[in-house]
Amino acid sequence: MTEKKKWYDFLWVFSLFYLTMGFFNILFAWLGLICFFTPLLISIGGGKGYCNRLCGRGQLFSLLGGRFGLSRKKDIPRWMKSRAFRYGFLLFFLTMFSVMLWNTWLVFRGADLRQAVTLLWTFRLPWHWAYGGGAAPWVAQFAFGFYSVMLTSTILGLVTMVLFKPRSWCVYCPMGTMTQLVCQLKERASGGEGASQGFGG
Repeated sequence: MTEKKKWYDFLWVFSLFYLTMGFFNILFAWLGLICFFTPLLISIGGGKGYCNRLCGRGQLFSLLGGRFGLSRKKDIPRWMKSRAFRYGFLLFFLTMFSVMLWNTWLVFRGADLRQAVTLLWTFRLPWHWAYGGGAAPWVAQFAFGFYSVMLTSTILGLVTMVLFKPRSWCVYCPMGTMTQLVCQLKERASGGEGASQGFGG
């Protein structure tokens, strides 16, 4: 008998909605903060429940790679599972996030708004159609920067989904690494043995 779907099994719709709406109106990118803070808050409260059940992006990869067969379903390379790679990627991600915040600060201080999405932290794509004004320039700048981060990480996830198992992104996802660190710190503080490693689907 097929298990009845829960409401959180359809959160992939939110991820798809987010990416689509950000294409037409960049200000929707602010909704991505939900995906940024919710995992951390849940991990502080206890466990990796967000990664295991509530991550719409992971669900989307499972759907595309599993049900639609867009994945080779190969094991992810051992080096991508290593602590050095995962922590290194987290550090790189946080550095790029800091640059995004710095650019937002510069626009807040009077610099020109950059109406572009930076793909893979390298390629600048003009995105002027997605913003017609109506918000403070720094608000729009943050939206362009944050959408760049979300789109880039989604593309990386799609590439590893195709090459390896559907949820291979989960192995080195920066948010997953951060929530794992939070869980480990909580376990150590309470005298436990540490949180388990993140999963890779």
